[in-house]
Amino acid sequence: MHARNYREVKGQPYTRKEFIKGFPQPKITKFTMGDPNAKFAYEARLVALESAQIRHNALEAARVAANRLLMDKLSNNYFMQVHPYPHVVLRENKMIFGAHADRLQDGMRKAFGKPIGTAARVSVNQTIITVRVNADGVEVAKEALKRASVKLPMPSRIVVEKITHTGVEGANVS
Repeated sequence: MHARNYREVKGQPYTRKEFIKGFPQPKITKFTMGDPNAKFAYEARLVALESAQIRHNALEAARVAANRLLMDKLSNNYFMQVHPYPHVVLRENKMIFGAHADRLQDGMRKAFGKPIGTAARVSVNQTIITVRVNADGVEVAKEALKRASVKLPMPSRIVVEKITHTGVEGANVS
């Protein structure tokens, strides 16, 4: 099984868990980190440039990479949120290859596949991770999101915006 086989968005999403026996739970369980009640001046967002499916272990790897840097540099003076939830159940029809394997496999007969993991579908310009910090933590937040974007299967960009009391002000795209 290769992750690149599940990157492309194609077909209908397979999400009806009441009909699926034995699908694995998503590895990502924590979606908010830091201080959710504090007021912050800046918001940095990781935005997808292409539509793709992000597997649950890639989402968890991105969360850990970003959170580790934020914890080291800013202690608890930030708020990070992972937005997409891995709903789509991924399936694989396992085949046995090698010597004398032709007697053991059934080919395409009943090739529905067994559940192997979950993925989140993201579209173009959808926010994946949001980090809120004060003015002194903007560069750290940008570096954390850059490290998180390396773990994801599609290109993305970082957008930094100043938060006002009425909403979000002008964007600084990097």
